[in-house]
Amino acid sequence: VCRSNKSPWVCLTCSSVHCGRYVNGHAKKHYEDAQIPMTNHKKTEKQEKVQHTVCMDCSSYSTYCYRCDDFVVNDTKLGLVQKVREHLQNLENSAFTSDRHRKRKLLENSSLNSKLLKVNGSSTALCATGLRNLGNTCFMNAILQSLSNIQQFCCYFKELPAVELRNGKTAGRRTYHTRSQGDNNVSLVEEFRKTLCALWQGSQTAFSPESLFYVVWKIMPNFRGYQQQDAHEFMRYLLDHLHLELQGGFNGVSRSVIPQENSNLSASNKCCINGASTVVTAIFGGVLQNEVNCLICGTESRKFDPFLDLSLDIPSQFRNKRTKNQDSGPMCTLRDCLRSFTDLEELDETELYMCHKCKKKQKSTKKFWIQKLPKVLCLHLKRFHWTAYLRNKVDTYVEFPLRGLDMKCYLLEPENSGPESCLYDLVAVVVHHGSGVGSGHYTAYAAHEGRWFHFNDSTVTLTDEDTVGKAKAYILFYVERQPRPGPDKL
Repeated sequence: VCRSNKSPWVCLTCSSVHCGRYVNGHAKKHYEDAQIPMTNHKKTEKQEKVQHTVCMDCSSYSTYCYRCDDFVVNDTKLGLVQKVREHLQNLENSAFTSDRHRKRKLLENSSLNSKLLKVNGSSTALCATGLRNLGNTCFMNAILQSLSNIQQFCCYFKELPAVELRNGKTAGRRTYHTRSQGDNNVSLVEEFRKTLCALWQGSQTAFSPESLFYVVWKIMPNFRGYQQQDAHEFMRYLLDHLHLELQGGFNGVSRSVIPQENSNLSASNKCCINGASTVVTAIFGGVLQNEVNCLICGTESRKFDPFLDLSLDIPSQFRNKRTKNQDSGPMCTLRDCLRSFTDLEELDETELYMCHKCKKKQKSTKKFWIQKLPKVLCLHLKRFHWTAYLRNKVDTYVEFPLRGLDMKCYLLEPENSGPESCLYDLVAVVVHHGSGVGSGHYTAYAAHEGRWFHFNDSTVTLTDEDTVGKAKAYILFYVERQPRPGPDKL
């Protein structure tokens, strides 16, 4: 109908192909049109069954029923769905073989490649691979694309040896995972590794993270279903589970090869603080010092909290600002949010501190210091907050630097840090578009080899720094700037 080649779905009743609901929604309209002739007649039991029109994603081979509004995991007695799936796989394999030779020639010609990158100002880059939306999975895609552009983190997983989980009849063949499989032999690390390897290899325009999403369903029950989820919450669960699996090793082989000086860092308070360090804690792990002072007797209490990211409030005085170019009042900056996080704060009546000297709860003050900065500083702007009845979004634009974020003034002992050890450069930004946490859409901006890309599920486009700087950031990823070697280090 619209001649789009994005997200094609084939109707298993009439074999017609239409685009998905995240393109122009013609597959859904095809289903709705098929129901109209039946509305004027009394439905028989047979007709009722016919109404369950099932379609199949031509890319991931998953099947979906619009009437049930859910993915389908069963098959007919004759296995007709699997036959269609295998037929589509054969078509894809034959097309992929011929297409691979064509793309290899394009990639070998660097001058031609550079021309293709500049067509119409911002065309899809050949080397960049998008992630298909499996049904409101943009929250996962935005996080995966951001993490794939953090070089130290990504390279570690890509260099891990592959773990072959398939055997017997399915050995060497592409398998389709269903939610009802009951297979407990799953590895988040392995599927995460496969997904990262599929990105930036230039062999396809979009990759379907179906196998990874299957594992997420198995080990993270919070993310089962196809409703919109919070990208920050998913990132924390993903990093926590990667950390735990890496600590334990897989198939009896330990993958924890991070030096022991980082062993006091933990993925979260739920993880053992003295447990083995992994690439997760070595790269994202920092330490906060939490100081609480009793206002009655002056007793000071200190404790150290490991963190993987910092969640920053947007100060209330900026929350009414809707656009970057508003004239009324000052603009909110990332420094304002960091200052609000680390400034001395008096705890209210609901957060009274149990003073060990006074032997009762007393009024007190609280202050955070950063004792140790991570290699990758992840900053989460708290855009969603609860009111009496619903969860609202703070849509304020927060100005953030693309280079040279200086964290020295938030350190507990800044005098012990080098001149450039506290400087950070932006590598990725996750943006939430829309008004609510349970709706809207997530995309990501990320820097790769000096160029900025915009990742919008299957679509990847080149962009510029000005566009990135105007984004209403939700999660910011900053990489520690490496100090330049001095004459004595050359």
